[in-house]
Amino acid sequence: MAQSKPARDAAPEPGFEQRLRRLEELVAELEGGELSLEQGVERYREGVELLAALQAALDGAEHKVEELTEVLRRGLAQLEKGEAAARERADG
Repeated sequence: MAQSKPARDAAPEPGFEQRLRRLEELVAELEGGELSLEQGVERYREGVELLAALQAALDGAEHKVEELTEVLRRGLAQLEKGEAAARERADG
């Protein structure tokens, strides 16, 4: 039996930089003063959603950096213990 190709899912989520650029575009449009009230409200809504997504991405990145920093700190502490033990064996 021939396998069919899987249906394409929705377009991939835009990346952080793409979202940031879009937010900057929205701000420029809102500051331009050329939008109708409805358009302005819609741009503002989109901007709020983008801002929340960007903040979540930054929070996630910050958490990863904190975890990696802790792993590095532990690794350096273990390395220092090992070096101290090696010096004691060499001296003793």
